[in-house]
Amino acid sequence: MNDTTTQPEEAKNPLVYDIKVDSGARYLALSPKTQNLRVDDWCVIRKDKILDYGKVVRVVDCIHNVKLKEEMPEIERKATVVDQGKANENLMRAKSAFRTALSQIDDLKLKMKLLTCHYSYDCKLVTFQFTADGRVDFRELVKKLSQALNTRIELRQIGVRDESALCGGISTCGQELCCSRFLHDFSSINVKMAKEQDLSLNPNSISGCCGRLKCCLKFEHEGYVLLDHNMPRRGATCECSEGRGKVVDRNLLTQEVTVKVDGKEKPIVCKRDDVRVVYPKRYDMPKSSELDKEAGDNLFEGLNEEEAKFLKEIENE
Repeated sequence: MNDTTTQPEEAKNPLVYDIKVDSGARYLALSPKTQNLRVDDWCVIRKDKILDYGKVVRVVDCIHNVKLKEEMPEIERKATVVDQGKANENLMRAKSAFRTALSQIDDLKLKMKLLTCHYSYDCKLVTFQFTADGRVDFRELVKKLSQALNTRIELRQIGVRDESALCGGISTCGQELCCSRFLHDFSSINVKMAKEQDLSLNPNSISGCCGRLKCCLKFEHEGYVLLDHNMPRRGATCECSEGRGKVVDRNLLTQEVTVKVDGKEKPIVCKRDDVRVVYPKRYDMPKSSELDKEAGDNLFEGLNEEEAKFLKEIENE
């Protein structure tokens, strides 16, 4: 009985889909389960009294919040052959509008970098995305574009991280950029995360293609914190199978420490479980607040003035 009564109620809850338009911009949209949309399906979406055209890149889940339902765009239908033909025509219009916008920006001598142009499905709205070092007064540009294209114009300034996500590329690890592949929320990243992961604070090694700190510093940070939980710190006095010495290096991923044994020239590498810390013990260690202050004071130790200044500028942008 319970199954028959709850099933119709569950069917009323629409699914949430992650939609990506041709310019690379993304947003969430609702659709009833009866439409049976799948990843990579193209669809027509009703958004802010206009019709848009995009591709399903991810099925999020059901949503039960009534207020959110009212505010979110809704998927009208799965795209037909006719819809796809019109979308292709809009792509050609967008290329022409992009060239027009570049010409207007050059005439007005605005310091901005135009990235994308997107026509809505019904051609009632043209959205441009751009980057700039600071605030740009583009009111005159909007006026000229509205006259030239005879439609409503929206200019959207995005950050350099978003630019990298749109353009894509290959990171230093050899993989496609995380921001263009799967990472869509850009959280605050700081240099302390790199320090806690035992990484070199060389700006070239911890900054990404966008010129900001690498996104992986954030989403890998929690895992490194867990790995660091029982690892001895550098400089700690310890005992191993070869005798007593000091920890001179460590590898969080392999859970190994390098020990300089007293009376021996060459350091040895030991597994974490084969090392017993003599000093400082965990109860001898300073409180977390004191550690944070110490980390802040010594964070840029060993870097030249230019490198330290660069890292301070990019860590929270």
